[in-house]
Amino acid sequence: MAGKKYREALTKIDRLQEYELAEAVAKVREITNVKFDATIDVALKLGVDPRHADQVVRGTVMLPHGTGKTVSVLVVCKEAKAEEAKDAGADFVGFEEYIEKIQSGWTGVDVIIATPDVMGQLGKVAKILGPRGLMPNPKSGTVTMDVAKAVKEVKAGKIEFRVDKAGNIHAPVGKVSFQPEQLVENITSFVREVVRLKPSAAKGQYVQGIAVSSTMSPSVRVRKEKFVA
Repeated sequence: MAGKKYREALTKIDRLQEYELAEAVAKVREITNVKFDATIDVALKLGVDPRHADQVVRGTVMLPHGTGKTVSVLVVCKEAKAEEAKDAGADFVGFEEYIEKIQSGWTGVDVIIATPDVMGQLGKVAKILGPRGLMPNPKSGTVTMDVAKAVKEVKAGKIEFRVDKAGNIHAPVGKVSFQPEQLVENITSFVREVVRLKPSAAKGQYVQGIAVSSTMSPSVRVRKEKFVA
């Protein structure tokens, strides 16, 4: 059964109404009643069938104002790139010792970046990293020789997203403490990138729904017309 605060929040919104984005953001900030700086999330329902490879939607986007979260980064690389990774702000840098740590069950980072020349060895731990969304991938920019650029982008607010089996995409887009305009700009950047990545094989209505919520709050529906016009 929903808690008292959640039920109280429900009385302040119309679950069936679609709000303009700025109004939806204001509503979510109003109904968030927790003692910590809650994360704001956006969810999109897409008209795709992810069982077909040509309808899988995945990508990355730079949020103009970041996520508000301190992101920890591991760079797996050989010695020649280690100093570059450290200077760029990577929290952990190494090669075989980190593959061994991961094999032992360690996954204490948010993002792993790797150079192409270590991907063969990193493949040993793909079964550990894959389910956690940590396996580096060229499509997301996390397999690269330019480790400095990759680290700086991730630290600055670059996020990765991928459609789930039900055709939904979720992403963190900031914190309740952000200015409302910052949240609107972050959400707009995210939704526009998802729209840009519409697969040619997708038929019918692509963006079927957009909703914004915060940690432990009900979701607020957003008018999608301005994004899909």
